[in-house]
Amino acid sequence: MSTSRKRMDKDVMELMMSNHVVELIDDSIQQFHVIFKGPSDTPYAGGMWKIRVELPDQYPIKSPSIGFVNKIYHPNIDESSGSVCLDVINQTWSPMFGLLNIFENFLPHLLRYSNPSDPLNTEASNLMTKDLQKYTEVVKEHTKRYALERLTTETTQNSENEDGDDDLSDVGTLSSGSDED
Repeated sequence: MSTSRKRMDKDVMELMMSNHVVELIDDSIQQFHVIFKGPSDTPYAGGMWKIRVELPDQYPIKSPSIGFVNKIYHPNIDESSGSVCLDVINQTWSPMFGLLNIFENFLPHLLRYSNPSDPLNTEASNLMTKDLQKYTEVVKEHTKRYALERLTTETTQNSENEDGDDDLSDVGTLSSGSDED
């Protein structure tokens, strides 16, 4: 077994043994979903997002690709594709980091301290800089609409969406932008 494969197995197992719900895609440890809870001290509190994770064959040398499956309103996350603008994953990834770092440190930090000067969602960025109170209201509304308990029900029961207008399977390809520029 290659060193890369051993590290992949170790990191995925560590993530599965943590408080995070991990769902393998086609029984592969290189593609899976993680249920990510919004930090309690943010307007994302109470929200649960399904994050798609893809590990390249060169992991941990090359960073994982991550993206939000259900919608989230944030300046540094593309609302339609779920792509995440996060330097630590996109440019400064190091093999020192593991999957737990992403879900216990990097993503919570991103939701607490967004960077409106480097947006993927210009609407969210503009609203945040012009009217923080209104921005917070929109974040809470999006969280309520797209990331509350219904996600866990859909995830655990694998049921169909009742209204069909925000089906999680219809979101596009997800990437952290970790491909070489």
